[in-house]
Amino acid sequence: MKFRFNLKLMMGGLLLAGLAACGGGGGDSGSADSGTLRLALTDAPTCGYDAVNVTIQKIRVHQSSSASDTDNGWSEVVLNPARRVNLLTLTNGVLNELGQTPLPTGKYTQLRLVLADNDAIHPMANSVMPSGGVEMALKTPSGQQSGVKANINIDITANKMADFVLDFDVCKSVVTAGNSGQYLLKPVITVIPRYVSGVSGFVDATLVNGTTSVSLQQGGMVIKATAPGINGQFLLQPVAPGSYTLVLTAPGRTTAVVSGVVVATDTVTPINVFGTALNPPASAVGTVNGIAPIETLVRVLQPLTMGTTVEITGRFVDSTTGFYSYPMVVNAPLVAPYVAAPGLLVFSADTAAAGNYTLSASLSGFPDKATMLNTLTSGGTITTNLTFP
Repeated sequence: MKFRFNLKLMMGGLLLAGLAACGGGGGDSGSADSGTLRLALTDAPTCGYDAVNVTIQKIRVHQSSSASDTDNGWSEVVLNPARRVNLLTLTNGVLNELGQTPLPTGKYTQLRLVLADNDAIHPMANSVMPSGGVEMALKTPSGQQSGVKANINIDITANKMADFVLDFDVCKSVVTAGNSGQYLLKPVITVIPRYVSGVSGFVDATLVNGTTSVSLQQGGMVIKATAPGINGQFLLQPVAPGSYTLVLTAPGRTTAVVSGVVVATDTVTPINVFGTALNPPASAVGTVNGIAPIETLVRVLQPLTMGTTVEITGRFVDSTTGFYSYPMVVNAPLVAPYVAAPGLLVFSADTAAAGNYTLSASLSGFPDKATMLNTLTSGGTITTNLTFP
């Protein structure tokens, strides 16, 4: 199962020891009417940041999706003292163990995450460092003392462990605030079981620059993404067994797509080996920009001739001005059908897709809005202002 939600708080952590269930319904891990919840954290690629630090105080879960902060029945994982972690150390397959706690059996439908405040003693408890810049405070939503509600669907069964990973997407979650120099946190987190299965491969060393993204997608939605490591190797894990489209994007480089990547149970599927690293050619770029209501998530999708649509990029609009702007390549994307390594991937240009993009805009409380753009040309700009409904 997979749960995707936008949170107003998020979580991070180091290896936690001595975690215990508190509040209503802690339970003994050996009790016949209890099971165990284990959590870990990982991160997707970043967008121009050298560090994103958060300080987490507690994680709360409840069996009722409508339970209030003061109701009985909460179980808590409390970090004492609170822990601070740089989320950007959790890319490329790295999992950070958050710990485990016994829980009464049943279905858990609400999770709350609580971060420490930036205060006079710890002004950088939550912070961001833009690439090449200085560390700045990362503002978190007001009212976070009780944590912010997220709906989940996790079954705890007797004497069993429910093992889940929280996949945090920094790129979509750190939002600028006009010309104020401030950064806001609007986390996007995916909660998935801790699968062993995944996909590995290599990109050329010239693409190891902190802005390259390798993702597995289904139906134009990113399921798992990462940045390649220092030697160009990438690992997309955990991923549920199934069929995926692999997408490689990098600034000023032609998009590369591998279709029909099959992930088998308990298996890491290799895309290629070191000697056949993915290295798409340079491409001229144009710009896609506009204004949308505050809190809108604007994604840029590219429809391919084979009938698949892939996400190229996406973020929340500026939290003050509503402005968004993306540099987009104009070359035809290169597409190859998956062949098992050590077989070679054979790419061909999808010429009909060159410079053709679609905007997908999401705003809470409204249906998603899709807008087909005119063909983008080298140095050109397409401006699209979005309104809801």
